Amino acid sequence: MAPVVNAGFVSVSYFILLSGFVLAYNYSDRARAGELDLARFWKSRFARIYPIYLLSLLLAWGQLPREYESHTHGMFWAGVALTPLLLQGWIPAIATFVNTPAWTMSAEAFYYVLFPWLARWKRPERVGPHLWKMAGVWVLGMIPGALYMAFNPDGIAHPDRYSYGHWLWALKYTPYAHVASFVFGVMLAELDEVMVRDSRLRFWLGLGGFAGIYGLLTLGPLVPYAIIHDGLLMPLFACIVLGLAGQNPLASALGWRPLVFIGESSYCLYLLHFNLWNLVHDSHVLERLGLIRFDPWISYVLLIVLALLALHFVEKPAQRLLRKWMGA
Repeated sequence: MAPVVNAGFVSVSYFILLSGFVLAYNYSDRARAGELDLARFWKSRFARIYPIYLLSLLLAWGQLPREYESHTHGMFWAGVALTPLLLQGWIPAIATFVNTPAWTMSAEAFYYVLFPWLARWKRPERVGPHLWKMAGVWVLGMIPGALYMAFNPDGIAHPDRYSYGHWLWALKYTPYAHVASFVFGVMLAELDEVMVRDSRLRFWLGLGGFAGIYGLLTLGPLVPYAIIHDGLLMPLFACIVLGLAGQNPLASALGWRPLVFIGESSYCLYLLHFNLWNLVHDSHVLERLGLIRFDPWISYVLLIVLALLALHFVEKPAQRLLRKWMGA
């Protein structure tokens, strides 16, 4: 089980693929018909992601001295300037500036710019050719990792999630290294359109996707980090999405109300967990309350509770205000 837990980073690739799927599911018809208002779309996306993104940066102010010590003056001030603008991900050295998970928002902002043109693709008339196109995108998505393995530009014998190298960080954190996952998600939504919603095939695809990912992750370091970090799991992620987008026992089980309630805070939890964890442990509040013996489980519960509070008292109210103000 330990190799599976240690590979939690693959969920980021799933998040990027899923974002492409969800956007295409909701907007592709309008984009194909030429009815997608670009300004309104981008305003809506900004209102969706920026309030919690900004909160994550405000919570991270205490990390600035550490960032100052670990970067050149030029890179430090580049991080200060570019991170609020969602541009830090383009420079590997500052991609994780003050809040490690925030690099994904830099990537997502870029994909939001691309999406209106990707969504105009003609709906597939036949499944076979469309699957071949998706297979091509999958292969393209693995090329950056395969090139890294072939040339090993950082000279790291066995790279893993804790390794540091300029080119490894470019592979991990820059938007262009993950664009294939987003495009794959957009194409997956087009495949979803031509599949029967209550098809039994969806159930078996979803079950197979979960089983396949679990099986691969249990192999641990036997699966090269450079390609499992992003690219390799796209087809299995696709199977899970198609399964959960259907009407079947798997979708019903994961559609249980308490899970959905917590799942709504997943964006808050993802973007805030790093700095909230640091705040909880740097403040030693658990020690003072005599609860440290229950760690890390009590910290996990605290993070979920704080994410739910952020969802209902920051994210949703801020989104409503921004959409009203911007006319999104």
